[in-house]
Order: sequence, then structure tokens, then C-alpha cells
Amino acid sequence: MTERTTAGSRAALPGHSLDQLFRTARTYNAFEPERIAQALIQEIYELAKWGPTASNCNPGRFVFLASPEAKARLAPHMSSANRPKTLVAPINVIMAYDLDFAEKVPFLFPHKPEAAAWFAKPEVAMETAFRNGSLQAAYLMMAARSLGLDCGPMSGFKEAGVNDEFFKGTGWRANFICNIGYGTNENLFPRLPRLPFEVACQVL
Repeated sequence: MTERTTAGSRAALPGHSLDQLFRTARTYNAFEPERIAQALIQEIYELAKWGPTASNCNPGRFVFLASPEAKARLAPHMSSANRPKTLVAPINVIMAYDLDFAEKVPFLFPHKPEAAAWFAKPEVAMETAFRNGSLQAAYLMMAARSLGLDCGPMSGFKEAGVNDEFFKGTGWRANFICNIGYGTNENLFPRLPRLPFEVACQVL
């Protein structure tokens, strides 16, 4: 792929970067045992936080489980298929969202602090937190990939159990779990197909 520019825009990323982020990136089931440094964990978030959210509401919350003790708290709530790989992955991330995110809107949206009232209804807060928290979780995975790490997102877990174990008494809620580290080919499935443009997209 050749780099190209259009008026007023930056150059497209080179092909090898797009491969790392999308085309050859995989969902990994096994990882090297190498520990992920605290500084690198923080760098992942420092990149991901710049992704856009509605009214800059930033409802995404991320719990990085790096210690054996923390993983042991998560493991009973994982499905039987996901539990072993969760225990051996260098990092488990509870991708969560905060139903009380509006409390921080005056800081995050300072030119219109009254915007916090937009999310006063519980159903609006829930929809906004879940949608934008999911966006931020995706940003976090892409940030990890951009830093040379691999991801293994999973939805096979007991949501109520994770919420009770980690978020009791708070507005935080678990969305999904993601293992992060340096992936290996162990138990790596063949690349699965994706829908073609003509099936998944419309141009009107």
C-alpha cells in the first residue's frame, strides 16, 4: 500500500502498521509468560484515552489484573473454556463502564458543565455508558496492538459475579474481559472469514 495524502489531512499509516492493527492481528488464546511492566500498562491507557466519546463523557473503566491474587479473584467467574487461559495470561483487563460517569462531565466538558444533566435519567446513563464504554474498550485494544502487544477479548464470564467481586457498592459494571500480552501460536485457530463490503455496507 502506498502512502497518500489529501488536502488538509495526514498521510495514511503504512501497510505494516495496518497489518499490526487490523489485517494480521489475531484473537490470541495463549501468551508468552513475559511480565508486562506497569509503565507499559499505563502507556496503553494514555493512548486509548484520546479516542472520542459522546460529550467527552469517558465512561470506560479498566481494571488491569496482573498479580496471581487478582487473577484468582476473577477465575471463578470465567467460563470453563476461558478460565485456564485467563490464569496464565500476563494481564487480564476487566473492560468496564461507570454508570456514574456524569459526575465527571463538568471536568471533562468544561465549556458546558450543565451537560451532566443530559444523563440524569438512568436509562440514558446506561445506554451512554455502555455504548461509549464499549468504544473505549476497543480503543484500549487497538492501543495495546499499536504498542506491540496482542489481545484476547472474551465474553464468556459471569457478569454478576465479576460485578459483585470487583465493583460492589460502585457504579462500575463489567462489559467483557480481555487478556493482553505477547501472543503465541498455541491453540490459535485458523483465520476466520469476514463479511465483504457488499454485504456489510451501504453507500447512499
